[in-house]
This record gives sequence, C-alpha cells and structure tokens, in this order.
Amino acid sequence: MLLSMTGFGKSVVEVENKKITCEIKSLNSKQLDMNVRVPAAYREHELELRARIGKVLERGKVEVIIYVENARTDASAQFNAVALATYKERIKELSAALGIPEPADWYSVLMRLPDVLKTDTVEEAADNEIDALMLAADQATQALMKHRRSEGEKLEDFFCRRISNIAGLLEEVPRHEAERVAKIRARIEDNIGKIPGVDYDNGRLEQEMIFYIEKLDINEEKQRLAQHLSYFTETMAQPQGQGKKLGFISQEIGREINTLGSKSNHAELQKLVVRMKDELEQIKEQVLNVM
Repeated sequence: MLLSMTGFGKSVVEVENKKITCEIKSLNSKQLDMNVRVPAAYREHELELRARIGKVLERGKVEVIIYVENARTDASAQFNAVALATYKERIKELSAALGIPEPADWYSVLMRLPDVLKTDTVEEAADNEIDALMLAADQATQALMKHRRSEGEKLEDFFCRRISNIAGLLEEVPRHEAERVAKIRARIEDNIGKIPGVDYDNGRLEQEMIFYIEKLDINEEKQRLAQHLSYFTETMAQPQGQGKKLGFISQEIGREINTLGSKSNHAELQKLVVRMKDELEQIKEQVLNVM
C-alpha cells in the first residue's frame, strides 16, 4: 500500500488549566526535514519530540507547531505606560505633519498597537504537562498518518490507471508493425529504383534489407517495457517506502518508450509513443509524493 508524504494532523489535549494543541503538516522531500516550533517552557523537550515524530513519519518536509492556551485567572496584566505615551506622541506628530485629524477614540487605537499590554505568567512545565504534550504529538502524528494513507490510496488508483493506459497503448503497437516493415522495404526499393544505371544483386539486397530491418526491430523494447510496467504495479503492493524505487522504475519505463520512438519510423507508432510519454510524465510528477 502506498503512503503519500503530504498530510496534516491536529490534536488538542487539556491538562488542568491549560489546553495544548499540536499541529503537524508534511510535504514531499527526499529525506526527513523537520521544523519544530514550541513554547519556551517546553524547549528542553524539543529533541524528544523530534525523535518521537520522526520515527513515525520517516520522510517529508515536516512542520510541527505546538501552542498553549492558558486558562489561568491569576495572571497579572500590566499596561506599558511608556509605550502608550510614545505611541500617542508619534501619532500626534504624524497628524500635524500630514494634516489629518487626531483619533477621536484614543483607547481603541492605542490598544491595538504591539507591546502596550503585557501578561506575566510563571512558565514552568509540570510533569503532567509534558505527558500531555507527548500525547498531543502522538495523536497529531497518527492523524497525519491517517491522512497520508488516504492520499496514498488516491495515488495508487492514479498510478494504476496510468500504467493501464500505457499497457493499452503498448498493445496497439503490433498492429502497426507489419505495415511499418512493408513501408520501410518499399521506401528502400523505391529509392534504389530511382538511381539510373545501377545493377544490383537481388539476393544481396535482400540480405542487407533484412539486416537493416532487424536493427529497427522493437520486440525487445516491447518486452522490457511490459516487464517494467508489471514491476511498477508489483512494487506498489510492497510495504511502505516504495517512493524511490517507483521513481527508478519510471525512469526505466521512459528509456524504453524513448527507444521505441527512435526506432519506430512510422507516424502512427510515433503518435502512440507521444501518448505513452504523456501518461508517464503524469506518473513522474506524482511519484515524488510517495513515501
């Protein structure tokens, strides 16, 4: 089963008078790239959080945000009188300089400005808070993994349809091959016939023609392409962590399609090759999101 590297998880855990919220989101990346933002009181536990989350997520560009809502009523609020006075003076100066009226309601203006109100609380993380923090991280991680599995199912369905489309186009190749060989033979014979005064050995010409047509034979490419398509489907059914392998297989599929196109020498076959490439490009874009 496939897992996507894209996902989001959120958890809220309440402990005594605090509400701890953990949000985790991840995008695709070649390795694990984690950014963690935690309140200062929990900073010493950041490494444990990283290890705990990273062990489950394994890969992806991960952003972890922890924030705390404090329901305490004993917190003391203080006005920053210096900041208030400074803001008021600056606004008066600007009003005079720009010729605009001063605010009618000073309080509504000043209270919106930064650092005019300070709340002092004692930031000490108790053991039960740390337990709640880890629980929130675990729950958010599991929520993100659930999202990853859901996105992985969509990716698997997408890949199956694209691989099936390429296989269907590959099945159309044989019906153009006989016509392709006949056209190559006719073109060679026609060009030789246009050369005046040239006498040639029909037996030798037939040998050279067979040799030339064998060089343009595409049976091996068809077989290898069919094998790669089958291997891609088999790899999707393996345990998680198939992303890099699927990327390598898609590159091999691309090589066989390109060789098929370079050897085709036939307009209808070229059209099939172009359609195969279009399907493959869509696979390559999405395979980057697979774990």
